[in-house]
Amino acid sequence: MFLQAVTSPISINSLMVLAAYVLLGGLYLIVVPLLLYSWMNRRWHCMGKFERLSAYGMVFLFFPGLILFAPFLNLRLNGQGEV
Repeated sequence: MFLQAVTSPISINSLMVLAAYVLLGGLYLIVVPLLLYSWMNRRWHCMGKFERLSAYGMVFLFFPGLILFAPFLNLRLNGQGEV
């Protein structure tokens, strides 16, 4: 009985659960952090206080995904140029 259960093909419910995990993980680790990087890069100097507070909250919430992309993205602000 146990051998038959182990060797049987994966049920459709298991595949649906696995697909849901992959989808949610991809959203959490890839899609939302990239959108958050883009949004913060465009709006950094013109954010209001509540928008900045929500940005900090989103950074806290999506920190694992942001830290994955941090070594590859260079979003430094232009600054003052040569000093």
